[in-house]
Amino acid sequence: MIAGLDGILEQLNTDSAVIKVGGVSFQVFTPASTISRLGTPGDRVRLHTYLHLKDDSAALYGFTSPQELELFKMLITVSGVGPKSALAVLSSLTPDDLAQAILADDVALITQAPGIGKRTAGRIVLELKGKLERDWGGAISSAPQRDNSQVVAALTGLGYSTADAMRAAAAVPGSDDVSLEEKIRLALRHLARQ
Repeated sequence: MIAGLDGILEQLNTDSAVIKVGGVSFQVFTPASTISRLGTPGDRVRLHTYLHLKDDSAALYGFTSPQELELFKMLITVSGVGPKSALAVLSSLTPDDLAQAILADDVALITQAPGIGKRTAGRIVLELKGKLERDWGGAISSAPQRDNSQVVAALTGLGYSTADAMRAAAAVPGSDDVSLEEKIRLALRHLARQ
């Protein structure tokens, strides 16, 4: 099993990177968040990896953090979620945001990942919530979660990434006295300041 790679970044693609280790170049499929953190060709990189074997092929998946790798392995155990779907989810949500969405039963947020429908997102929540509570209980921020899914949906509808939309929505006051329109306006101001 290949548990990690430490080598020189040779090439970046939209969904993968080529890393040279010794005299061998490995193509590693990664979420978009990992691609953006790898740097430029020629840089030294280290990835935590998972080797996915099928009857007719083998593919290597890489992540910059052990948490991303663990969530990837959890996601591919869900019925109907393969490695490509798991990468789509991790490209749309940070590990902490995904874990919070699962623990908060926020199916709408998970469906914002490309190719993930309501039924699949519901299965992700159903099958992983208990595992996350048991295995990740102390590793996930314990701040009380409020329902920001409408604000996040509005911001992603305007073209912002899910991760940016979630951060902006988290910065908005959680008071029930603030209307949805005002929350969206405040979130847009937060995004404009970044």
